[in-house]
Amino acid sequence: MSSYLDELSDVQREAVTCTEGPSLVIASAGSGKTRVLTFRIAHLLTLGIKPWNVLALTFTNKAAREMKERIARIVGNDTAAKLWMGTFHSVFTKILRNEADKLGYDKNFTIYDTTDSKNLIAQIIKELKLDSQVYKPGEVLSRISLAKNNLITHQAYAQNASIIAQDTRSRKGEITRIYTMYAQRCQKASAMDFDDLLLNTNVLFRDFPDVLQKYQEKFRYILVDEYQDTNYSQYLIVKKLSERHRNLCVVGDDAQSIYSFRGAKIENILSFKNDYPDYKLFKLEQNYRSTQTIVNAANSVIAKNQRQIPKVAYSSNEVGDRIKLIKAYTDQEEGFMVASEILSLVHQTHCSYSDIAILYRTNAQSRIFEEALRKRNIPYRIYGSLSFYQRKEIKDLLAYIRLTVNPNDDEAFRRVINYPARGIGDTTMEHLQNLANQLGLSLWQTVGVLGNHPGVVKVPAAKKLEEFRNLIVSFQQRVYTQDAYEAVYAIANISGLLSDLKGDKSQEGISRLQNIEEMLNGIREFIENRKEEGVEETVTLVDYLENVALLTDQDTDKGEDRNKVSVMTVHSAKGLEFSYVFLTGLEENLFPSTLTITSPDDLEEERRLFYVALTRAAKRAYITYAQTRYRWGTPTHCTPSRFIREIDSSYIDTPFDGDDFGGRATHQPENLQSPGSRYRELMNRSHSPVQTPMASKPTNKVLKEILPDSIEPGMQVFHSKFGEGVVESVEGVGPNRKAQVKFTLAGTKNLLLKFADLKLLEE
Repeated sequence: MSSYLDELSDVQREAVTCTEGPSLVIASAGSGKTRVLTFRIAHLLTLGIKPWNVLALTFTNKAAREMKERIARIVGNDTAAKLWMGTFHSVFTKILRNEADKLGYDKNFTIYDTTDSKNLIAQIIKELKLDSQVYKPGEVLSRISLAKNNLITHQAYAQNASIIAQDTRSRKGEITRIYTMYAQRCQKASAMDFDDLLLNTNVLFRDFPDVLQKYQEKFRYILVDEYQDTNYSQYLIVKKLSERHRNLCVVGDDAQSIYSFRGAKIENILSFKNDYPDYKLFKLEQNYRSTQTIVNAANSVIAKNQRQIPKVAYSSNEVGDRIKLIKAYTDQEEGFMVASEILSLVHQTHCSYSDIAILYRTNAQSRIFEEALRKRNIPYRIYGSLSFYQRKEIKDLLAYIRLTVNPNDDEAFRRVINYPARGIGDTTMEHLQNLANQLGLSLWQTVGVLGNHPGVVKVPAAKKLEEFRNLIVSFQQRVYTQDAYEAVYAIANISGLLSDLKGDKSQEGISRLQNIEEMLNGIREFIENRKEEGVEETVTLVDYLENVALLTDQDTDKGEDRNKVSVMTVHSAKGLEFSYVFLTGLEENLFPSTLTITSPDDLEEERRLFYVALTRAAKRAYITYAQTRYRWGTPTHCTPSRFIREIDSSYIDTPFDGDDFGGRATHQPENLQSPGSRYRELMNRSHSPVQTPMASKPTNKVLKEILPDSIEPGMQVFHSKFGEGVVESVEGVGPNRKAQVKFTLAGTKNLLLKFADLKLLEE
């Protein structure tokens, strides 16, 4: 037997050598699926199958490259180089270029990226004189993309009464026209976007049977990686191409299907047996990566899903440590506790920072961990997204803040002068810059003297520049009269930035709005911490900008040092593995997401996402959650995620808290501290921080809602953080009304009532 086959387990070897007919390889996390796929292709080649008769489809270029390198070590570089192997998009681009004339394209057609597509759609919206606040290019593009992934051409879209009715209900009845014009412009320019590469491949095979037959004959063996992530368009291409020889092998794991928002359909893998009744099923159930405890814990959760292919993953590795459950008082404390635990790990186990990963559900959560890691001088790297403070929407808002504090900041001026759009174009800016250069002034100063230089810019443009200048002046009046949170919220709101983001209902738009919310949460925390430190005067924009300047400073790392903690979303972590993994923010409405808990199918995908997160860990996993988290600057009580309860308790080393889970109670600390003082205490400790509970609801008393304007001295009140207290004094009016409250456990606090969310206590 060939030496490479000796490296395989019995079930892996069987999956590699059974080459004829349809096969489904269910590969649990860490079970060596890449090895099986690689060796199966190599085995085909050693049996004499020509490399150009093998089609292997992956989802990343990296995966294709690594597999081809492994195959080359077995069969040689020359043979491996002739394989048709790559991503769906790269392989079918090659086919489309070969057959481009049949579809009316030049073989050197351009491939538009997302920015190209958005720009073209924006141009069409402008030409049609549509409201750009209703027809946002990103949202329109998402709608068109969804249609294409379901093989709905612009002609079919225009004839679909159901789709048009849905667009009309959402006040976007002109998407049909936009889609049609977009497709026509792409055709005229001989350009395709990424979705077109799959859509047009389907059109090619549908309209030209001879072409389909040619490629059916060519590809005698077809292999597909990550089959659970295929969309309908990809599924249909694979189904058509494999009809002649039926030697189709798909590899994947239904338990790791987590990309429905991109159009992936778990039904493709679940229904494989219906498409190919004579299929062979191979289950790779041994996890070579993780400890027995981690695998068993993941099994106990994923077992709750109804839609799945039955399997039982197992590990022959060591039993390993139980999962550590960490309860934080606030989300800020969660970040610090994770950073402290990382320092302890590195000190105790002598592991590298690169052995550790912090995973979260949404990109907005990264800010908490970035700040905590920076403060402890822990090197880190953000994966799959920009650093929090490098994201466009954050940089846009920071530019407004910078310009408010220092109006001569030309870079900030240029960034926001036409965002949100206010009709100040490139030509106007070019003329303004030229005049500024002549006068030796900043752009801001030049706007102030435009009246002395008539004709430099057109009158309407000059008026808009003056309106923008007045807008910034109005912001400047808030610098020392409002605290930083109030001022930044006003800037984001009055500038139109918030309404612009709120109007974009695409996944990208929602994520950007969440990031702005998280930035505002950080400002509120900064203010509270300064007050806890004894700062009595108003914490202003200047104070905040000075603080954030260090956090947004450019890293000096140039890529040589890879010894960094990996920080990323769970979606970005799929396919990766780490010795130690922190699963953070395990709270209801965060993980699982609030957008998924009302749909059984969506909730099952969230559970699969949690399964993916947990199985990234090889040696030890940590799960963290906060008892209170800021939402738009207001502290909000959080409920621990149902996924924590679904883990068999024998695999968790911290007993569940009675108040949090309604189960086994834990010992409660005697003193309840305020978040700022507790945070400073933790900062001074070198060991892992102790966990602090939320304030418990007073017994034998009733909590009643009360408006901030109705709160008066002498009232007994309850605060979600500080517990029970008595109002000692009240001052101010309206949104600036403040109260001094003496809490039984937390001491005296000064609270801004519109954010305090106090409840009235009655016997």
